[in-house]
Amino acid sequence: MALGLTLGVVLATSGNGTSSIKQSALGATATPTASASAAAAATSPAATATTAPLLAGSFANGRVANQQLGDVATVPVDGQGNALNLNQDAAMAAASGTCTLIVPPNALSAAGLATPWQLSDGCAMTNAAEQAFVEATILSPGGQVTVYNPLVITAGTTAAATPVAPTIAPGSQVVLDIGFNGTNLALTGSGARQARCVDALGQSLIGQVSACNAVNFYKLANALIANGTLVIPPAGTSLDGQQCLNTRNFGTVDQDQSDNVITAYLLTGNGTTAQNTAANAAALAGSMPIINGSDDKLLDAFLLAANGCTAFTAPDTTDPNGTAGSQALNELSARFNAPMAGLAVVPVNDPMTLVAAAFSVAKTNVYRSLVDQPLLMGNVNPTMVAADYCQNLVNVQPKRNQLDMTRELNFGTPVPAVGNNLATFLGNRLNMAFTNLNCQNFGLTNPATVTLDGNAVAIAVTYNLNNQTAVFTPAATTPHRFHRGGGNGKRNQTGKDGQNPAGA
Repeated sequence: MALGLTLGVVLATSGNGTSSIKQSALGATATPTASASAAAAATSPAATATTAPLLAGSFANGRVANQQLGDVATVPVDGQGNALNLNQDAAMAAASGTCTLIVPPNALSAAGLATPWQLSDGCAMTNAAEQAFVEATILSPGGQVTVYNPLVITAGTTAAATPVAPTIAPGSQVVLDIGFNGTNLALTGSGARQARCVDALGQSLIGQVSACNAVNFYKLANALIANGTLVIPPAGTSLDGQQCLNTRNFGTVDQDQSDNVITAYLLTGNGTTAQNTAANAAALAGSMPIINGSDDKLLDAFLLAANGCTAFTAPDTTDPNGTAGSQALNELSARFNAPMAGLAVVPVNDPMTLVAAAFSVAKTNVYRSLVDQPLLMGNVNPTMVAADYCQNLVNVQPKRNQLDMTRELNFGTPVPAVGNNLATFLGNRLNMAFTNLNCQNFGLTNPATVTLDGNAVAIAVTYNLNNQTAVFTPAATTPHRFHRGGGNGKRNQTGKDGQNPAGA
């Protein structure tokens, strides 16, 4: 079954000279391949399904936010503390990877959801490395969930097709999750504060991550789950005999988990955009889908599909005859289905949680609050949090990737320039996530060894399946400094997910 996911890559160089790739919205179709070629076959020691030791709690046993954390930056800086220029022309925007997104008034209302957001500050939806996406998940007091995709247009243009407003039941809560294929996205306009949006801790942007009304949405969701009004489906069992993966499983995550959205738009030949509906596709001849490279898209369209699992979906009021997943649905599923032991939640060494290039518990908690994850205690040792995440990553993901290797060798790749099938893509992704999280600072060894062809595409991967133990050294207290080298500042993630040359 063709999944229609089109992705591309952007290359960047981090401060120590290593390269990283994050996917952006450009070309690759996720279609199960008939068979894996001998040249692409991944080799590795025999797989085992045993669970690796995890550090206690994985720093994921705190309470979730009960009030909004974070801010909308007005004079934003990146995670390294560098001021960001919000007065750019197109060439400057293309070089910086920084854009602004104008939030419409009353963005949480039905009329506001049907009002296009505007990509601004020299950026354009025609540039795959600058595209922004908005995804609404709507929850009624009676436990009904729907998904709607507000449209993003380039400032100065009009929508290629007029959005149709959704119906919102009284008392509903709406969460708006924003995805971005560049490096740093700043929310602007009066609608940003009106919709209770968050894109920063103070002036320190969370890179690609922002959301609106998240805490209120999840408070209602958690209350409805507790009283049985909202029922989250069980994860199910994968073809490997394990519980199906979710966004909070160390078998799934990369250096910046739980970010970006599933939303797709249509891009027309004249550079305008429309919601990705069957009616619009039929009416707009020559239009093509554009997507946000995301952890959630990778999970729903690739990892689950390849291993006999089904994503949590809801009626899609953007395209009334269909259903859709969303970032919020994936986080609700993960919270309901994932055990507390070994739970993967956003760590302090995620490049998007740094403040002035240093670990920040406060900024990490802002990020976690946007996806309803347990908060870190204020007196926690951030270096221990970083080491814990790295140790769990290297002990869990290689075994899960190895366990699923045969099926994933025969499944299409999310990014052809990264890996020639899903298995090699995931190996390359893990390889670079290890580097981008600076896991080597904790005495750990990269568990994924990737073989590249002449075009730097992964064609084979082997894993070290031995359990490793993190150690603490003075070097481990200094986060890696990510520098822009062809793209983003955070390690260059344009488009996120997956995808570093080793994936992400």
